Amino acid sequence: MMANTKPGKPWAMVVIVIAVMAFRAYNHAHPSAASARPRSPDVSPTPSSRNGGKIGGYEAYRNCTLVDAPHNDGDSFTVRLPDGREPELRLYFVDTPESAFKSYGAGETNHQRIAEQASEMGNITPQQAVQIGQDAKHFTLALLASHPFDIFTRWDSPYHDNRFHAFVEVKQDGKSRWLEEILVEKGYVRIHTKPADLPDGTPAAKQQAHLKDLEIAAKRAGAGVWGL
Repeated sequence: MMANTKPGKPWAMVVIVIAVMAFRAYNHAHPSAASARPRSPDVSPTPSSRNGGKIGGYEAYRNCTLVDAPHNDGDSFTVRLPDGREPELRLYFVDTPESAFKSYGAGETNHQRIAEQASEMGNITPQQAVQIGQDAKHFTLALLASHPFDIFTRWDSPYHDNRFHAFVEVKQDGKSRWLEEILVEKGYVRIHTKPADLPDGTPAAKQQAHLKDLEIAAKRAGAGVWGL
């Protein structure tokens, strides 16, 4: 019986080799579901795509431009980075009123949000709030379209909706300004949304106090909503 089993061993090895080769060929032609699953689009840049490095804990991007997008508004808009990516940004500190009354699925609307904005911006009517929202939208988009601008972001998206908080530095009358400051001066916003330390190191509390001072001046001047 020992003499009869020895000749069979080479055939066993051949069978094993063929099985391994067939397994590898199948895997190559049929990747696993996990590896084949399409990934969600990622607008966060890789280190090689950063053109301004890190400043104050923020990623800095120079010479960005506005993208004409349907959801652009007075305080949120889509921009084109130097590497071609197009994230949607949301300003720190400020909130412009909605620029239109909208209805969504399941009977939901933005009417309650507009009413809250109107109440906090001098108890104006919802219709007046929407008009201020439209004025803010036209002003912001015209300003961003007029010159390239710089953005500073940590890529935080609190609602996980691919909208990222950012500071936007623009040129106005030959000077560099933070966009949220200009909007407060114009009387187009309420000081409402997430605060943060500025890229230049200014603490969030100090900037918030500065914005409050600008708001007081805007009220005295009757700028924007404060002139209604």
